[in-house]
Amino acid sequence: MRISLIIPTRNAGTQIETLLSALSAQNLKPFETIVIDSSSEDETVKRAKRFHAKTIVIPKGTFNHGKTRNTAAGQATGDILVFMTQDAVPLNDTLLHHLTVPFESQDVAASYGRHIPRSDASPLEAFARRFNYPASPLIKSLEDVEKYGIKTFFFSNVCSAVRRDAFLDAGMFPDGVRANEDMLLAAKLILKNFKVAYVPEAMVIHSHAYSLSRLFARYYNIGSSLKNNDWVLKRVRSEGEGLRFMKEQFRFLLEKQGYSWIPYALLEAAVKYAGYRIGLITG
Repeated sequence: MRISLIIPTRNAGTQIETLLSALSAQNLKPFETIVIDSSSEDETVKRAKRFHAKTIVIPKGTFNHGKTRNTAAGQATGDILVFMTQDAVPLNDTLLHHLTVPFESQDVAASYGRHIPRSDASPLEAFARRFNYPASPLIKSLEDVEKYGIKTFFFSNVCSAVRRDAFLDAGMFPDGVRANEDMLLAAKLILKNFKVAYVPEAMVIHSHAYSLSRLFARYYNIGSSLKNNDWVLKRVRSEGEGLRFMKEQFRFLLEKQGYSWIPYALLEAAVKYAGYRIGLITG
C-alpha cells in the first residue's frame, strides 16, 4: 500500500511544520507528500520543502475545494490518497495506520477519521465534534440510506483516505461547488455500491471558532452545493437532522451546566438554518 498525502495550504505559517512533522513520525510512512499552495504570502512552501514535500503553487484566488484537490491528486502516484488540511494535527503516530485499515476489505472505497476539539473550543464546538464524530466506528453503504438519510453520505476530507482507482472512477471531487465536495464524493462512491468507513481510532485535533457571519456563509455554501447537486436530495431525506442536532446540543449544555450558552445556541441555529435555506433556494 502506497500512500500519497495531499494537503491544500494558504498562509499556513508554522502549522505546516507541525503537521508535516507529525505525519513524518507516523508508524505507517507515506510514500509521498504533496502540498498544493494557493500562492501563500508567508514561507509555507519553503517550510513544506524542508520536509521533502512535492509542492504545487496555484495562482492566488483560484482555490476551489474540489478542483484544487483534484489537481494535486492528478500528480499523485500512490494507490491510496490521504487528504488532510493544514489545521488538523494527528493526535498520535497511528493516524495513517488506522485510517487505512478499512481498505483490507475490498468493498471499502474511503475512510475518514475523528475530530477532537481543541482545548480552547467552545462548548458548542465541542458538542458539534462529538455529534459528527462519535466514539463508535461505522461502515456506511447504500443499505443505510433509509436509516441514516443524508447522514449516510457524511464525510470529511479534513482527515480522509480514498482508493485512487475508486476516486478516479467516481469522477473525483466535483470542482464547481462552494462546499460539500467531500460529501458529494462519498455519495457518488456509495451509489456505486462501495462502502465508506468512519474510523474513530484515526484522530486529529481540529475545530473552529466561526463567527455568525462565517457560519451563515458556510451554510449558504452547503445549501448552494446541494441545490446544484439535487440528485443527492432526490435519493435521501435531509429532514430531521438539524432538529436532532439541536435537541442533543441542548441536552449536552444542560448536562454540562452551560446554561449561558443556550441563547447563543438558538441564535446560531437560526443563522445556520437561514444560510442553508437561502443557499438551497438561490444557489
